[in-house]
Amino acid sequence: MPGYVSVAFDVPVDRQWSYREPDGLSAPVGSRVEATLGRRAAVGWVVARSDTVDCDPAIVKPYLRLVDAEPLFGPETLALAEWLAGMYYCSLGEALSAMTPSAEREGRRKAKNPASGKGSGAARDDDSAGDDDSAGDDDSAASFDDLRVAPAPLVPSAEQSAALGRILSGREGRWYLYGPTGTGKTEVFLEAAEATLAEGRGVIYLVPEIALTRQVVEAIKDRFGDTCAVIHSGLTGPKKLTEWRRILRGEARVVVGARSAVFAPVVGLGLIVLDEEHEGSYKAGSSPRYHARQVAMRRAATEGARLVMGSATPSVESWRLTGEGGMERLVLSRRLAGGDMPSVDIVDMRAEGGALSKRLIDAVRQVKREGGQSILFLNRRGFSYFWSCRSCGAEMKCRHCSVGMTYHKERGRLVCHYCGYQAPPPAACPECGSLDTGWAGFGTERIEEEAARLFPDMSVARLDADATSRKGVLERTLDDFRDGKIDVLLGTQMVAKGLNFPGVRLVGVILADTTLNLPDFRAAERAFGLVTQVAGRAGRFVKGGRVIVQTYRPTSPVLARAAAHDAAGFYADELAIRRELGFPPYSRLLRVVVRSKDAAAAAGTAAELADRIIAAVAAGAVAAGAGHDEVEVLGPAECPIAVVAGNARRQVLLRSAAAGPGRAALSAALAGWKAPSGVYVEIDPDPVSLL
Repeated sequence: MPGYVSVAFDVPVDRQWSYREPDGLSAPVGSRVEATLGRRAAVGWVVARSDTVDCDPAIVKPYLRLVDAEPLFGPETLALAEWLAGMYYCSLGEALSAMTPSAEREGRRKAKNPASGKGSGAARDDDSAGDDDSAGDDDSAASFDDLRVAPAPLVPSAEQSAALGRILSGREGRWYLYGPTGTGKTEVFLEAAEATLAEGRGVIYLVPEIALTRQVVEAIKDRFGDTCAVIHSGLTGPKKLTEWRRILRGEARVVVGARSAVFAPVVGLGLIVLDEEHEGSYKAGSSPRYHARQVAMRRAATEGARLVMGSATPSVESWRLTGEGGMERLVLSRRLAGGDMPSVDIVDMRAEGGALSKRLIDAVRQVKREGGQSILFLNRRGFSYFWSCRSCGAEMKCRHCSVGMTYHKERGRLVCHYCGYQAPPPAACPECGSLDTGWAGFGTERIEEEAARLFPDMSVARLDADATSRKGVLERTLDDFRDGKIDVLLGTQMVAKGLNFPGVRLVGVILADTTLNLPDFRAAERAFGLVTQVAGRAGRFVKGGRVIVQTYRPTSPVLARAAAHDAAGFYADELAIRRELGFPPYSRLLRVVVRSKDAAAAAGTAAELADRIIAAVAAGAVAAGAGHDEVEVLGPAECPIAVVAGNARRQVLLRSAAAGPGRAALSAALAGWKAPSGVYVEIDPDPVSLL
């Protein structure tokens, strides 16, 4: 009697397909097979086996070949994939594709054209918008807190010992390790990992982004040697598969990586560490739009593991959770390397003439005289980002997106940071022919040019996505900075977090308003976090560190709280605002984005879908005997970035006090409904960005 397998494919269709086992082959659950799907051959995941099928056996085709001699996943991974599919509105095959390594999948995703409109909507402008609705991978920039270039302390502080004791007080549970940068959170994480290994259980150690993985891997491999495996999107498909199988066999018991490492099939999982918990890069930018924090919570709960999160700037959701008893907050307050918290000065740029204030220029020169180093942070790359004609008022917009083009002087090109479109800078206004045109605004390229002019006796280096596009540049630059060969390190978020060098005495935030001005309810949270994180680079090893924050909004309460190192005050303010406006953590959001090359089709489909959701909300409320305000439907409306890669974008938001009612209404609205040809619908539960 022939056997049959049920196969899930990486397609947005909520079903599996049945195939007959070819003679002499037997595909275990958890392996991959290649099979005919429609008119093409595709690789899928075997999710079930059976001796019978629910149709005429004569029409069931055999699969073409068995890809894996051994299964890639077991029952726990399959159960997690089924939860992921339900939680994030994707098929089981899409969930398994996101979770498990595949050389075919890696190659296909890397070949995708970001301007084709077949990604996730708005691609991330990693240095200016801070938009986390990213079509790229999860390893685009650098961020890792508290990795020391100095040796770890031989004797832990009393605070560290107390925190570790609480974490190890139970075999499972959730804890949040909170403390300013430099207070030794990483050491507590590593001690907890050692203790978990000693119990015979495995560890997953998550970091938000992987460009500085060398530091992470060195710190962890020094502790755990060959039992450590690295999982991140920078690995080739075959290398990732090799590491995955080491983990499956129990040879690698400590896994370190970016968000996708949360799915690693660690044997006897006992601990998940979520470092820099607040980072938006833990949220996936393409389907399934999972958040590693939610997945980590799920795995820890179902597998009986400890979950330890940590940050110097917790997300507002986590701060509220720890404040109300949903998770125990463990506090580290003292810097361990001899430094203290830096002084923070706010400079009103309305009275200044250039990009760098006199106070910041003088401070950089003074630090150089004292033998120290400076970091200059600007969350915008390129040279200038706003071109206009002074005669007719025309602006230079991307022809495919509703955003301005950024001038990159090194390349002599205008570049769109959302779709990648490039064009030469205009010699005259394309609208009226006037030569009276000019650039405004500044990015890291212009600041680098300005710094070279102002500090001719200093070595200045730039770190951003453009400067580090060539292999090895990031590592060499950081090595040179560590060795004191660079006086001033300038950059975007790559220099804002994770750098821990003894010589840094001064940090300058060149424009704190870039993130603060975004049209997103998380803008204040992001601005506070960035200023706090970059300020944490100064004075970690010596007293007297200094931070200068330049802004056109010197009275901003967000910046005032950051300058005073008043995290508690900021979170109290922000939670009060969120409660008043009904935004998370006092509500749950579901974001539905409708996009199409045809703007009218996008608008019409969004309106139709909104009507279906409203009807589903009303029907559900009547059935439950509840009021109609249990789920609020906002929109449809244009997305703040209305066009990306030629796709018009509309959004509908569902807001409810708990997740269940909103999810039920959306599921009911989608039942039996299909988007018109050429129109794409993207569902993002608990979005981290509304751009």
